[in-house]
Amino acid sequence: PQHYRLNKKLMINIGQYNHLEVIKKVDFGLYLEGGDYGNILLPKKYAPENTTIGEGLDVFIHLDSEDRLVATTLKPKAVVGECAYLKVVEVNRIGAFLDWGLPKDLFIPFAEQQYALSKGTHTLVRVYQDNRGRLAGSTRIDYWISDDSQGLNQGDKVSLIIGDKTELGFKAIINHACWGLLYG
Repeated sequence: PQHYRLNKKLMINIGQYNHLEVIKKVDFGLYLEGGDYGNILLPKKYAPENTTIGEGLDVFIHLDSEDRLVATTLKPKAVVGECAYLKVVEVNRIGAFLDWGLPKDLFIPFAEQQYALSKGTHTLVRVYQDNRGRLAGSTRIDYWISDDSQGLNQGDKVSLIIGDKTELGFKAIINHACWGLLYG
């Protein structure tokens, strides 16, 4: 099949899945078209075999340890704007680090910790992008999740994450956006 490059401004969403075109093959991976962000590396170990130049790939975009954009075909346990229960793998003088399914653990600064985190425990986290464009997590769920269920109707199919047990039942995050209550 022939591929055509569109003359549209390409938007890259850091912390999300993006559909990007392969523009160059190198020994250590593939370069993907990143528009104003420049070429984005998809390391060889994450590149599907037999990928061709001009092919579009669905990749997750994040920053590497040197704050450069990098792509992966690995699937994190949550993307920006989503919540997930994640395991704390390290706590040090700058914050906590959680396993979210990527080689670079998700950082939670102390300012975003509702309570002290301990290595080996699991915690409910929301993934966000900080003011420098880096991906981070927060356990201050009430800051991110509202009590307003606007846009939801009875009978709608929703996703739930149980957040807490109360006297009335279980608090649940609905569609990563608002709180609900399962009476029990």
